[in-house]
Amino acid sequence: MSRNFIHVKVMDKAIRLVRDGRVELLDQGNYNVIGDHGTYNVVINMKGQIACTCPGYGAKGNCSHTTAVDMFSRRKRRR
Repeated sequence: MSRNFIHVKVMDKAIRLVRDGRVELLDQGNYNVIGDHGTYNVVINMKGQIACTCPGYGAKGNCSHTTAVDMFSRRKRRR
């Protein structure tokens, strides 16, 4: 399985995080995401690479928090 594969459960949770207002832009490229098990820091670097401080991201290379930030940031750019 690819590290870039987004599982349906991850996508559903990310949609819920964005919908419920649990993604907060701190400053350019830095976000707080209030997850079900804690608050995590998600960073998008200048190259567009994204990373999260949650244990799931470290193990799998993606998580609902990074997916939520990606959705949130794309939505903000379209406005």
